[in-house]
Amino acid sequence: MTSLRPLGSSDLEVSPLCLGGNVFGWTADERASFAVLDAYTAAGGNFVDTADAYSAWVEGHQGGESETVLGKWVKARGNRSDVVIATKVSQHPRYQGLSAANIKAAADASLARLGTDYIDLYYTHFDQPEVPVEEIIGALDELVRAGKVRQIAASNISAERLQESLDFSSRENLARYVALQPHYNLVSRDTYEGALQDLVAREGLSAVPYFALASGFLTGKYRPGATVDSARAGRAAQYAETERGRKVLAALDEIAAAHDAPQATVALAWLAAQPTVTAPIASARTPEQLPALLAVGDLKLTEDELKKLTDASA
Repeated sequence: MTSLRPLGSSDLEVSPLCLGGNVFGWTADERASFAVLDAYTAAGGNFVDTADAYSAWVEGHQGGESETVLGKWVKARGNRSDVVIATKVSQHPRYQGLSAANIKAAADASLARLGTDYIDLYYTHFDQPEVPVEEIIGALDELVRAGKVRQIAASNISAERLQESLDFSSRENLARYVALQPHYNLVSRDTYEGALQDLVAREGLSAVPYFALASGFLTGKYRPGATVDSARAGRAAQYAETERGRKVLAALDEIAAAHDAPQATVALAWLAAQPTVTAPIASARTPEQLPALLAVGDLKLTEDELKKLTDASA
C-alpha cells in the first residue's frame, strides 16, 4: 500500500485501508483471522479496527471475541508497536453506556483481552445523549493521562453533540476527538454528508467510515435475484432491489472494467477520494479477499469517474 497518512491532528499515522475486525472470532475463526492479519500487515497495513461488543450478537458469544483474537495475534507476532489498534466502548453486554465509571471499566476489560497496556484509538461506539459530554470527555481524558489510551474518537454521534464535545475539550484543555467513524458508502451518503462532514472538515478531524462496502453489496457479488451464502446476505441483498443500488452497480461495473479492477476496489477508491476521509474500513474473512481491499491505496479514479459514481449514488 501507499505511505501512511496522519489521523486528524494526532501523532498516529495509519494505512489507507483500515482492516475491520468485526469478523474475527465470528465468520473468521482464530486461524483464519491470524492469516488475514498476517497478509494485511505483510502488505504494509497497520490499522486494525475492533470493538468490545464484537461479536456479542452471535449465539453463545459474550462480546470481546474479536479483541481476544487480535490480542492473541499481537502476542504471537510480537508486533504491538507496529499496529495501530482501535477499539470502542458502550455496547458490550456487561459494559453498556458512556458513564464515566463504565468507560473506565470497559477500557480495562478491553486492555486485558487485547493483552496490551494501551489502546491507540478509543472510540465512543454509540453516543448517549443523556450523558453530559463533560462526563464522557472527562473519563476519556483520565484514560489518556493514565497512558491507557493514546487518542480518542467518536462514532454514531450527532453533529451537535460532536461540536459540543470538541468545544468542551478545547475549553478545558482535555483530550479531544481526532477522528469520527461514520456510516458512509456509495449507497448510504446522507448518514455522513452534510453537517457531520462539514464539522469534521472544519475541526480538522479524520473520517474512518464503517460499512464502507455496504455489508458486501459494493463488491458486486450481490445482484437482483441472486442468492449469496453469507452471514450478511440479507442486508446486502436489500440494496440490490433499489434503483440507487442498481445504478451504483452499473457505474461500478463500467469503471472496474476500465481499470481491470474489482468493484470493491473502485467503491473504496470513491470513498477514499471524498473530503475528510482518511481510511475506509473493510473486513476480510480470508487472505484471498484482501487484495481487492488493499488496492484502494493505489487506484486513483479520474474526475469523470468520481462524478459518474457520485451521480449514480445520488
